[in-house]
Amino acid sequence: MLSKITYVFLDSLLKLKILSSKFNIMLKLFIYSFLLLVISSCDDSNISDDRLPEVSAESITVAETNQNQEISLEISIDKPSTQEIIINYNTSNGSALAGSDFRSIQSERVVIPAGEITASITLTILGDEFKEDPEHFIVNLSSAINASISTDEIKITITDTDTLVEPGTSITFEGYESPLEYEGYNLVWQDEFEADQLSDDYTFEIGTGSNGWGNNESQYYREENTRLEDGYLVIQAKEENFQGQEYTSSRIITEGKKEFKYGRFDIRARMPYGQGLWPAIWMLGSNFRQVGWPHCGEIDIMEMIGGQGREATVHGTVHWQSDNGYASFTNSEELIDATLAEKFHVFSIIWDENSITWLIDNEPYGTIDTTPAHLDEFREEFFFIFNVAVGGNWPQYPDETTTFPQEMWIDYVRVFQKP
Repeated sequence: MLSKITYVFLDSLLKLKILSSKFNIMLKLFIYSFLLLVISSCDDSNISDDRLPEVSAESITVAETNQNQEISLEISIDKPSTQEIIINYNTSNGSALAGSDFRSIQSERVVIPAGEITASITLTILGDEFKEDPEHFIVNLSSAINASISTDEIKITITDTDTLVEPGTSITFEGYESPLEYEGYNLVWQDEFEADQLSDDYTFEIGTGSNGWGNNESQYYREENTRLEDGYLVIQAKEENFQGQEYTSSRIITEGKKEFKYGRFDIRARMPYGQGLWPAIWMLGSNFRQVGWPHCGEIDIMEMIGGQGREATVHGTVHWQSDNGYASFTNSEELIDATLAEKFHVFSIIWDENSITWLIDNEPYGTIDTTPAHLDEFREEFFFIFNVAVGGNWPQYPDETTTFPQEMWIDYVRVFQKP
């Protein structure tokens, strides 16, 4: 329409008498060309916007609650497209951590249909009841089909109105402490974890084992989930996808390095908490590789299964192969008005040729007579195992109430034997 008006205007101008002389022919042509150029540049019918739509999103802030919650992040383009827009995205840690503060997204895509300009990404914020400073993580828009990316990193800030202090934060080092000597015993081995790295007394077991280490567990054991910090051994369980598993943790053993037959064994430790967590401090017979389990025997110095109403109870167990097949014996002790995550406790056994007795904070809570011949597994050497499992036949599996990461802290391991 504008082009038609342009030509009518110019044609009328050329017919004006003031421009009709031969002298003004050149002027007429100049004016005609100039006006045509100016008006044509403003003619919207001549504008062609053939650039790709640009993808962007605005940073958002969300308040964490004590429950997991799903939030929506709106992704938009600056103009409609006749083609479907596909945007690939993932998440990465900031001060907020995947598995603890938000649910990790490794590789996903969102689609903006042809003719529309927005779509939403669903993010999961992991809740708890414990006070934290504001934290953030990043949603990365990694690539797009039929569009270009204007904003490739979107900041998600998590604020917190909780008031409770997380177990282990302010009272991590409190709890029972055992002595360095007992009458009638010599201290034959100890690890106070004061070094910068684990000693050669330990080996990491890596992977998922057979059938989830025989218990349908959900974690992948990695060396990276163990650290030494301020004189403590820390095993961390995390919610993260790795090698086909949803969780990672660590499992360390003293097999072939430190193996013992009889004595008093003290381990000072603080447990993790949450549905599906399964920390354990235990021992296997040194002939495990030759005869297998349960023929080698197993001594569980302590186990705890996470979940409401279960985290105040310590379990002490033995497993063996009897004349009639697999057998076990278990003792349990429930703390009053406390959980095993709130402070350190000393988990012990006193083991000799006749019996095994379990103790917590030097208080016995169960004994098994090992003199029968079918319990001869417990008259051989055993090695230590420290691990935090996630899921399994006994504790079952994490749910929406479980928060990660979770940690088992071990202050020391001490072995006393009679001279």
